[in-house]
Amino acid sequence: MSLPAREARSLLFVPGDRPERFAKAAASGADAIIIDLEDAVPRDRKPEALQHALAWLAAGEEAVVRINGDGTPWHDAEVAALASTTAVLMAPKAHDADRLGVLHRAVGDRIVALIETAVGIRDADLVASAPGVVRLALGNVDLAAELNVDPASHRALAYARGRLVAASAAAAIAPPVDGVTTALDAPELLAADLAVTTELGFGAKLCIHPRQVEPVNAALRPSEDELRWARRVLDSATAEGVHVVDGVMIDRPVVVRAKRIVARGGG
Repeated sequence: MSLPAREARSLLFVPGDRPERFAKAAASGADAIIIDLEDAVPRDRKPEALQHALAWLAAGEEAVVRINGDGTPWHDAEVAALASTTAVLMAPKAHDADRLGVLHRAVGDRIVALIETAVGIRDADLVASAPGVVRLALGNVDLAAELNVDPASHRALAYARGRLVAASAAAAIAPPVDGVTTALDAPELLAADLAVTTELGFGAKLCIHPRQVEPVNAALRPSEDELRWARRVLDSATAEGVHVVDGVMIDRPVVVRAKRIVARGGG
């Protein structure tokens, strides 16, 4: 994992009960891997999956770990075991700020809140500002099931996506992580999803296969045209007040955006 969870563009899921896949996932180019103890692991293999995750972390490797939800039979043991590691914890079905506060007291400021319920969307502001939450992520498949809509529909989930982006900005945390593209052999669908991801202001995307990683990284990397524009804006930023670059009005908010584009491009 080359970037911390706050800055990662691509976050690749790997089942926690398949430790032979951890190294391959880490070598995929993903900014972060997510060792999944929840949906990807059968009930009878969850304790085993936790041990595999702990062994990976004990070897000095890095990971986000998606734990099982608050109130499940495995949650407390997973939190207790992972509290002393360096892992960022992804909390599924995140919607209760008070419960996130309990998790924060156990693990500190290293929680990615996966919002995948209608209540979570309604209370996204409370979740984003809960103690310990460093980033929001969209669980589009579970949310779509609750809403009875197609998880691939951009229109059906537009409001949910907008809520996460606005809540993250209001709470001054990292831009959120967009949900998964479930089609593995349709690059045109991934590209269409990524166009929405970038247009709406997400900073990252969840991946479910290594072949999705490079397209995600590329889409979330500023283009050369964007970088050239941003640098011209910053070169002009010594001017006082409102000024013009390439026929476009430049004021402080535009300069702030230009700085963020350059930062995303590596400086």
